[in-house]
Amino acid sequence: MAGADAWGAPDSSTFARRKEARDNVSGSARIIAAPAYRRLLAAEPLLRRSIPLLILVFLVVVATVRVMSLMTLREDVEHDAKAVLTLAVGELANALMLAEAGRNASDAESQRLIQKTTHGGMLARGHVLVVTDRSFKIVATTAAASEWRGRSLDSLVVGGQPLFMFGERAGVMEVLIGNRVWLAAVDLTDSRSGAAVAMVPQDSVLAEWRRAVSMNVTLFVVTAGVLLVILYAYFSQAARAQAADRIYIEAHQRIDLALVRGRCGLWDWDMVRGKMYWSRSMYDMLGYRSSETMLSFGDVSEIIHKDDGDLFELAKKIVAREIDHIDEVFRMRHAEGHWVWVRARAHVIDPEAPEIQLIGIAVDVTEQRHLALRSEAADMRLRTAIESINESFVLWDSMQRLVMCNSKYQQDNGLSDRDIMPGTTRGDVETKMLAFASERRLANANGPKGGLSFERQLADGRWLQVNELRTRDGGTVSVGSDITQIKQHQEKLVDSERRLMATIHDLSLARRSEQERSGELVELNRKYMRETERAEAANRAKSEFLANMSHELRTPLNAIIGFSEVMETKLFGPLGSDRYEEYARDIQASGAYLLGVINDILDMSKIEAGQFSVDREEIDLCPLIHETVKVISLQATKKKITVETQIADSLRVYADRRAIKQIAINLLSNAVKFTGEGGRISVRARNVGGALMLTIEDNGCGIPKSALGKLGRPFEQVQNQFSKNHTGSGLGLAISRSLAQLHGGALKIRSTEGVGTIVSVRIPTKRSEPARKAAA
Repeated sequence: MAGADAWGAPDSSTFARRKEARDNVSGSARIIAAPAYRRLLAAEPLLRRSIPLLILVFLVVVATVRVMSLMTLREDVEHDAKAVLTLAVGELANALMLAEAGRNASDAESQRLIQKTTHGGMLARGHVLVVTDRSFKIVATTAAASEWRGRSLDSLVVGGQPLFMFGERAGVMEVLIGNRVWLAAVDLTDSRSGAAVAMVPQDSVLAEWRRAVSMNVTLFVVTAGVLLVILYAYFSQAARAQAADRIYIEAHQRIDLALVRGRCGLWDWDMVRGKMYWSRSMYDMLGYRSSETMLSFGDVSEIIHKDDGDLFELAKKIVAREIDHIDEVFRMRHAEGHWVWVRARAHVIDPEAPEIQLIGIAVDVTEQRHLALRSEAADMRLRTAIESINESFVLWDSMQRLVMCNSKYQQDNGLSDRDIMPGTTRGDVETKMLAFASERRLANANGPKGGLSFERQLADGRWLQVNELRTRDGGTVSVGSDITQIKQHQEKLVDSERRLMATIHDLSLARRSEQERSGELVELNRKYMRETERAEAANRAKSEFLANMSHELRTPLNAIIGFSEVMETKLFGPLGSDRYEEYARDIQASGAYLLGVINDILDMSKIEAGQFSVDREEIDLCPLIHETVKVISLQATKKKITVETQIADSLRVYADRRAIKQIAINLLSNAVKFTGEGGRISVRARNVGGALMLTIEDNGCGIPKSALGKLGRPFEQVQNQFSKNHTGSGLGLAISRSLAQLHGGALKIRSTEGVGTIVSVRIPTKRSEPARKAAA
């Protein structure tokens, strides 16, 4: 901590580098220091899988060894039994040959030799010795087989022919006597005058071996049963231990989750060793990488703000037994570099123990700290604002004790600083206030719940209006406004009210006369409406008349124009004079002009009369505009005017082809008409917001701003020094505008005198009915 005070608290990167170095050095220590239950849980699955396999292998090995041992024992028993039979039959055969040499080979002598061989001690109780004559007829036998005496041995024994033929060379063989298996050995005398036979039942030979087998099987079964019981007990205990471990882990995870969500952590401080353990939530709270290793005293001291306390001094007090608990608020450096306010609370586990150890909890109180600072700043701003207002202000709590007031309240009521100490009761404060000259309670428009209002006249003559309101916590807030000037003007207001009443009487008389005059105006308006209806009817009759007269007016004009064309072209021969030709051209030009004017008048009349029908169809605008440009190209070529078009190749609109073409011809004709020699005309068409926008721009003479409002009206023409020589009916723009409105669109004109004119026509591309009322 001394180093931290001298050089300042280290940054988070220094703390991280030191901790990473300790982690690399003490890797094995971290493994040893890991909780025991984690090591057990890591080794338990392998152990559980290997124990049954080991037990099974052990049982298989034991069973295999015992089976092999028993099989070896059986072979040894059979071998010994056969050796005994071989020796017995050999001894008996030698005795018979000696008896034959002494000429004592009688049946009694054979019986005596059998008894002598039996009593030699080699044969057990189950062995049978037999002596036969040359034809294998039994002449002597042991007592156990006395019923065989006198019978033929080859008829008694089944499967013993090699024995009868080869004797001792056939060895010991298994034969059947009745239903039992016997081991038999035969030895013939040298003269083949007799034979010695030794036999023993196989079950007698293997009796001891079978008892050994039974005992081994019993021991194996008992051993396997004991091992299975032990295995079952182990798995039961392991399952309970696993359940306990799972419960412990879940509880540990819940605690960690609760600590992380609660922005707090557990810590354990070993004062003797100078080490400290942090929970995972403690690392998360400060943004460091969690570890199971113990932190040193210096590591923790480095990240504590030097102005918030000395960890060494705190440790000295605990070691000196001066304190046994901690409850401190200080700042700790976060891994990202900022400071975190932490409240640490801990208690010594056992104050009487020789080794002091503290365990406690640390809570992130940064938000609470910042909230307290903001509340303090807000309280200061509130007090400053209350002190700055011109009204007197006082606040009482629910117990009618003073909370706060401003200096204006203190001055109005003549109170000293000692009289307005916070916590003073309202009764004590009011007894020290200056007496009022007068006081009157006012009615509140919001009822009893709206609070109280008073008018008070102070001793110095000033008037105050005091409003008292209840707060949500049961307190009372009182605000007093200075109404001295209002009171001074009150008398003037009363006098003004009297004069106002007189004026109102005069106004009532004037109002009566105005009502009479209004009646007259209503009658005049009624007459005006009747005349207006008559004028509109006459206008409609005029429009209908002109619409009906279209054929009568066009027919003679067509004849005049036709005959003038015949005269001009000299279809039936020469006229005889150039002057006649000039007259014919004038007739043809005047007739054509008159026909155009009449056509415009008739088209406008049809539109006004509502007889112009719009036949909508899908139109490809590009060829239509190019066709229109070709129509006026002759006029433009005569004046050396350049016509530019900017139209997309695939621009379609749903409209009346004839109307769109007439709009384009009218606008292009006007542009050519009012553009001087060598001018320029630009025609653009594009789709803007679901509507066709046709724009025709020229650099002609332009239109004055004062005359823009007249354009588009029937028979209106704008005359200036550039356009006064041009002829026309003045209906081109009006017809174009009306046709655009019949399609639900509009026509707009922008022009600057001497610069040029821009005419824009907007027509919706969707299939909608035209707005006929708007067009009219």
